[in-house]
Amino acid sequence: MIKLYDGGVYLLRGAELCRSEEEVRAKSGLVTTKEEASKGTIAYGILKAHNQGADMEQLRLRFDSLTSHDITYVGIIQTARASGMTEFPMPYVLTNCHNSLCAVGGTINEDDHKFALSAAHKYGGIYVPPNLGNIHSYNRETMAGCGRMILGSDSHTRYGALGTMAVGEGGGELAKQLVNRTYDFARPQVVAVYLTGKPRPGVGPHDVALSIVGSVYKNGYVKNKVMEFVGPGIANLPIEYRNAIDVMTTETTCWSSIWVTDNETKGYFETHGRPEAYRPLAPADVAYYDGCVCIDLSTVECTIAMPMHPSNIFTIDELLANAPDILHQVEEEASRQLKGVRMNLLSKYHDGGIWVDQGEIAGCSGGTFDSICGAADILRGGSCGNGSFSLSIYPGSLPAYSALVKNGSISDLVAAGAIIRECFCGPCFGAGDCPANGELSIRHTTRNFPNREGSKPGEGQLSAVALMDSLSIAATAANGGKLTAATSLDVDYRKPEYVFDGGIYQKRVYNGWGHPEPEAELKFGPNIKDWPEMPALTDDLLVKICAYITDPVTTTDELIPSGETSAYRSNPERLSEFALSRRAPDYVPRSKVLRQADRDRRSGKGLSVEIQSVYAALEKAGLSVDPLNTDIGSALFANMPGDGSAREQAASCQRVMGGAANFARQYATKRYRSNCINWGITPFLVEDPSVFALGDYVFIPGLRQAVLEGTDNITAYAVKEDGSVLPFPVSIGALTDAERHVIADGCLINYYRGN
Repeated sequence: MIKLYDGGVYLLRGAELCRSEEEVRAKSGLVTTKEEASKGTIAYGILKAHNQGADMEQLRLRFDSLTSHDITYVGIIQTARASGMTEFPMPYVLTNCHNSLCAVGGTINEDDHKFALSAAHKYGGIYVPPNLGNIHSYNRETMAGCGRMILGSDSHTRYGALGTMAVGEGGGELAKQLVNRTYDFARPQVVAVYLTGKPRPGVGPHDVALSIVGSVYKNGYVKNKVMEFVGPGIANLPIEYRNAIDVMTTETTCWSSIWVTDNETKGYFETHGRPEAYRPLAPADVAYYDGCVCIDLSTVECTIAMPMHPSNIFTIDELLANAPDILHQVEEEASRQLKGVRMNLLSKYHDGGIWVDQGEIAGCSGGTFDSICGAADILRGGSCGNGSFSLSIYPGSLPAYSALVKNGSISDLVAAGAIIRECFCGPCFGAGDCPANGELSIRHTTRNFPNREGSKPGEGQLSAVALMDSLSIAATAANGGKLTAATSLDVDYRKPEYVFDGGIYQKRVYNGWGHPEPEAELKFGPNIKDWPEMPALTDDLLVKICAYITDPVTTTDELIPSGETSAYRSNPERLSEFALSRRAPDYVPRSKVLRQADRDRRSGKGLSVEIQSVYAALEKAGLSVDPLNTDIGSALFANMPGDGSAREQAASCQRVMGGAANFARQYATKRYRSNCINWGITPFLVEDPSVFALGDYVFIPGLRQAVLEGTDNITAYAVKEDGSVLPFPVSIGALTDAERHVIADGCLINYYRGN
């Protein structure tokens, strides 16, 4: 059972929930106020310790360490170099777990790895070679610590179960840290996740995590807030179980997470040779939370998230009991989202069950030591069968893999027909074990957004991914691909002790923190390019709506696809050709026209007939225009853009392609809005988007002044194809002083060059 509280709650001595100050006083004799009790959360203490300013309402945070992988670190380092960085001012971990299939795209992925190693030498970084560990496993094992904060350029940067507040953001925010600036953010609200009870055998961490996501995602209950895990149920969860739940908090759209720490946490750090990283973290005797998610762990059932979102959950028993209806429902929902392309799910229901084609246990959520041991316990002495079903397992790190080899789990899995893969994040974003057209894959990974499994509906390639816990995936494998809940099996789970071999990292990881080599040369492959010049914002702005998306939510995967584009992440111009390619294929050719129009304007070549007619319509409507000193760009409208990945390329590719604005009813995440700002894209909010349409122009006079002065309400003008002009209100929302100047200067790089 999961209950969401309407309004705030008080937590008394870490154990009892109260609804009012009066109830706290009656039960404990303690006197407090909501304002004082809000300072009693774990989150408040950590944020205060990392705040560089005196104001706790407007935070200016410095993190303890940074981390990036090989899809993001080149652009971040290039941005920081262009902004004046001379060395890494804090530990910066560069992992190689996304673009480690080095045959894809020729030499360019390995070229990126060599660039990162040279940067680690030059600037004093930490370089983790390909296939040694995924980004989050490595940071858990070596960098997390109680009371610390870590900023990563991957949305699943979450180490809360280890007492670390970790945040996934776009690369611009890491670049700020690298040039000794701060992460500026209004203090987030904190929501308690109050755990009671104990999970039943066969119920794994993904079952709990998906149940939470299903309860809070659609209603925005924890959006941009901190999820603080408290309550007596925590003591019933092993540490890796907690880690696997914690990493999925990203899918709730929360900002960060933190957990109470205890002897389980202490044991984790002792096992990993870092006992000094532990300290007890708990709320004060009275702590106030802005909301509460109450979960009785004993009631959680084996759960499946059907396509095409982790919140689309059903219990496995519910799905099996109502298979035709639910499969048809999911097909219809997917068809609407994919604009008429039909997903093939009903054909999977036959011979008394639902039959899946592929199983994946992988990465930061599924590739933990405990999860893989549990899968081995289920499959020991069994077989995945020699039919179409296949099972692949990706351990999170080589130390975990080594321990699994030593305790026999790997042998048991291989004997049952499973394939053991490298430490690679590919199954999470469509670059590893892509299923065939029409297949259904069940995965203990983090996401099942459209195309995350590698399909391309526009080219007639469409498969489906459902998320499940590793235990139920193993149970399904034991039944040859027939969907099975792990709770239906009687299994003796061994729960072997984990023995960490730190020498595996010591022998291969280059740790240059604190020892930069300024004379070292960066190694540039032919695909690694500098960022192109971005113009500063002029007084007025003219944009053309080049994409108009009416879906309830638009993911970053739809703004810039994952998978096949990964090899070009170090080449801004080439990567920008993929912007919105799966969701709005005409966006790039339309934007190119506007980009060239602005280049012509700035070079004095004049304006096209179409744009001249737009200015004529504006003048006829009584508006004063200055065509030769007005930025021209493209823009997109989406109801709620930016759910999912932290990849800054979702915004930077628009900017490189000439994008100057986004219009939205709201932004799905803080990190996407920040990405837009850092790349000089004005993130407009609009209440009635029906005033403009695809192909219309929008003129915003006095925008530069409005941005710099923090004007909240701005009048924009839609220029229709018939020449009519419609005024409508837009706003930008709250901006920090630095953010206002970043937009005005055209991008973060320009801002730092000038400051």
